[in-house]
Amino acid sequence: MSYTTIVKVRFGDIDHAGIAYYPNLYHYLHIAFEEFFEEFAGTPYPEVLDKEKVGFPTVKVETQFLKPIRYGDTLAVTLTVPRVGRSSVEILFTAVRRSDGACCIESRQTVVAVDMTSFLPIPIPSRFRDLFSRCTSPA
Repeated sequence: MSYTTIVKVRFGDIDHAGIAYYPNLYHYLHIAFEEFFEEFAGTPYPEVLDKEKVGFPTVKVETQFLKPIRYGDTLAVTLTVPRVGRSSVEILFTAVRRSDGACCIESRQTVVAVDMTSFLPIPIPSRFRDLFSRCTSPA
């Protein structure tokens, strides 16, 4: 199983070369991460941080930018989970341009569960372990 959301490329996301500025592409992936929490967990990610005092900061990123992304493109950003560890989760994001089906981004990221008070790693709480497990797929 996986989670997919749609992101539209806006004018402000484009650089002088006429393509999406790469830091904005990471923002698109984080949008998918946030919406995954809201739709799968039923809790907006800011509430997870503020009320449950659990965060999942990114500690490792490996990304391939495969095709240029331009103003007006619409991307289907998919999140799958190849691995859930004791305190970390590996997430694979793919962004596919809807107009032609081209895979534009593949990004493998590792997030770590932390206590938001101490910002120290903690075991993934069972509620979130179950959440991530719903999107587990082979690496």
